[in-house]
Amino acid sequence: YSTDFEVHRNWLAITHNLPLSQWYYEATSEWTLDYPPFFAWFECALSHVAKYFDSKMLVIENLNYTSHATVFFQRFSVIFTDILFIYAVRECCRCVNGKRAAKDVLEKPAFVLAVLLLWNFGLLIVDHIHFQYNGFLFGLMLLSIARLCQKRYLEGALLFAILLHFKHIYVYVAPAYGIYLLRSYCFTANNADGSLKWRSFSLLHVTLLGLIVCLVSALSLGPFIVLGQLPQVLSRLFPFKRGLCHAYWAPNFWALYNAMDKALTIIGLKCNLLDPTKIPKASMTGGLVQEFQHTVLPSVTPLATLICTFISILPSVFCLWFKPQGPRGFLQCLVLCALSSFMFGWHVHEKAILLAILPLSLLAVQRAKDAGIYLILTTTGHFSLFPLLFTSPELPIKILLMLLFTVYSFSSLKSLFRRERPLLNWLETIYLVLLVPLEIFCEILFPLTPWKQHFPFIPLLLTSVYCALGVTYTWLKLYFSVLTERISVRQKAE
Repeated sequence: YSTDFEVHRNWLAITHNLPLSQWYYEATSEWTLDYPPFFAWFECALSHVAKYFDSKMLVIENLNYTSHATVFFQRFSVIFTDILFIYAVRECCRCVNGKRAAKDVLEKPAFVLAVLLLWNFGLLIVDHIHFQYNGFLFGLMLLSIARLCQKRYLEGALLFAILLHFKHIYVYVAPAYGIYLLRSYCFTANNADGSLKWRSFSLLHVTLLGLIVCLVSALSLGPFIVLGQLPQVLSRLFPFKRGLCHAYWAPNFWALYNAMDKALTIIGLKCNLLDPTKIPKASMTGGLVQEFQHTVLPSVTPLATLICTFISILPSVFCLWFKPQGPRGFLQCLVLCALSSFMFGWHVHEKAILLAILPLSLLAVQRAKDAGIYLILTTTGHFSLFPLLFTSPELPIKILLMLLFTVYSFSSLKSLFRRERPLLNWLETIYLVLLVPLEIFCEILFPLTPWKQHFPFIPLLLTSVYCALGVTYTWLKLYFSVLTERISVRQKAE
């Protein structure tokens, strides 16, 4: 039973027993309600089914309650809501370019995409072994992407607006949606050279988009605005007191930053450049604590991460506006926005890497260049999720599941682009192969050493830092690909 299992049981209890006015104030459990109102209503709806399985799970004071009926209901509810994800994958597969003929259905891009999405290793372990409801949320996102690809812009905008009020982490990819809708829907025509025809601006289209955003927001936040509780809701949604990094460092820029700070601290102590009595204890004992104070490098504030994230997203947004490539350009921008926020965001969870991996799947089955980037990101990102499953019985399960998915990803994409250049160069291949000895050391060798007692955080630190190198590399490589790509006149016109 993961932490999130108890989180969602508690939310079931809160929304079932308390009036709306108390949902975002209840604090019996440390796992308070911190998702937007639509998700709270989703939990409320589930609770009315849950009472027929075991009413005790709906008692707020029953912390960490895990009867067999509770486990069955919670797990089954995730499986049931994945129906939306399955439908969204079907719609995305219909949008895949079918120009590449294949006699065997197993080698068709749409089939490969279906497997990469439906059997995604990261989503499987995060939702169905760890425990969360990412499936139907990603279903909403993929369905909105499919609708935009089908030029059903209002439907796509509506679905994304609803998604934002289910889980606010998707606000990181909102710039891609906003710019693409403005460029493709609010401006209805381009010049022959692909530049924007300013006279084609449609006030009606802007008004319709604005109405969708306002109506969905009013439906979600309206009751709390009337109650005067909007500041309380926002304080729960954006808890900046939690610290720069999650308990386990996500493999991003801040993991490298923290590791550098630790290395400089050790060097400073050995060279007598630092006073041991003035070093914050947390910075030398964990990497697992939430309130992390840097010793040598400047400590990072929420504002600093916001500025870094904003700056890192800007080039992708400019490319989407000035180098329009239709749905593919939109997907590239969306992935870059997701990766940029993962790289520089405040208190990023390691599971957030799925926000980039899943939409990148749509690009991977269409171009060899994107397929290579996908293979590095998905292998590294999925490996970084291993510490979520930390008990001995789960070790063979997670290794076998990842092997199955990874082998299929490499073999299917290699088959799809067998007439083109190799998907990975020798350096990228070596980097991925070295994940094997890293896993052997962390899971098998390290527990046998005396270091386990004094430095228990080393496996997490090594995993996070090594994976951060791969994620950073894919972010830079994708950005380089997007920024240096030349667009033909025909593409611009389209």
